[in-house]
Amino acid sequence: MKTVFITGGSGFLGINLIRYLLKKGYKIISYDIVPFDYTDCKKKITAVVGDIRDREKLQEAMTGSDIVIHCAAALPLYSEEDIYSTDIDGTKNVVDGAIIHKSERFIHISSTAVYGVPDHHPIYENDKLVGVGPYGEAKIEAENICEEARKKGLTVSIIRPKSFVGPERLGVFALLYDWARDGHGFPMIGNGKNRYQLLDVEDLCDAIFACMTLDKKVVNDVFNIGAKEFTTMGEDYQAVLDEAGYGKKVIGTPAGLVIGVLRILEALQISPLYAWVYETASKDSFVSIEKAEKQLNYKPRFSNKEALIKNYRWYLDHLSEFEGQSGVSHRVPWKQGILGLIKKIL
Repeated sequence: MKTVFITGGSGFLGINLIRYLLKKGYKIISYDIVPFDYTDCKKKITAVVGDIRDREKLQEAMTGSDIVIHCAAALPLYSEEDIYSTDIDGTKNVVDGAIIHKSERFIHISSTAVYGVPDHHPIYENDKLVGVGPYGEAKIEAENICEEARKKGLTVSIIRPKSFVGPERLGVFALLYDWARDGHGFPMIGNGKNRYQLLDVEDLCDAIFACMTLDKKVVNDVFNIGAKEFTTMGEDYQAVLDEAGYGKKVIGTPAGLVIGVLRILEALQISPLYAWVYETASKDSFVSIEKAEKQLNYKPRFSNKEALIKNYRWYLDHLSEFEGQSGVSHRVPWKQGILGLIKKIL
């Protein structure tokens, strides 16, 4: 039985991946700065509370790891200092640990944020990397660290997933789900006619598992991962409003004006949306998954609409568990700020 070491095991991707791998018989070590509080599998794994920036504690926890999956990251709503120290220095610590402990494989969960705001679609793995803001810049540097590890003989899979949804996912998507549940229309940034690819977390877990099990020469590479089927952002979000059953519609807005206002609101700290979200929400955003389909035999099972509706149903079923909570991670709803006032108007 192989031992899989997962950083960020208490997070949204971490817990879904842990559940996925437990079903396949793997031994799991979760390492996260947040305590592991999922009762359905807490007794089935080894959970270590620690910071990936704590090199000594991390090294100790990684002992015996056959496969390392690096999911932990400081997200864009964190401070610039935390983003750089976690996503760059922390990644180096995890990579070094995998080399020291002679792990068989290292799987790095990167982001399509490394492409910045591209001028063409679809985006391919060999397209130029342009970091937007501290998060995008840090994710590029983290990939560079992984590339250096390859030169030292470590098998490294770099996965660049689109925004993914599923059980435990809240964050920015909780805004849509909250408005849908309460019978409100949902405002789009722009007219909603742009194509914006998403990803179901189960499909992402399938891709990660392929990188864990296929021939090392095949997986020692970079892969875009996203949904195969998606329409426009307006159509995909409308599917959630239709599921809610109130007959409400997505509401188009002038993108330039709204983005200008959101910049001001972000500066005043009364908006839940950060620049990467509102600057790209009205633009096309989709990647080519041809490489993953060919090399990993990646076959996504869920369309954008199916992934969003599935996540919305989970949100309704578990609302009592997180109602009233807010924060900056994907596991809790983000504060609505002034958008809460707009919701009352709409």
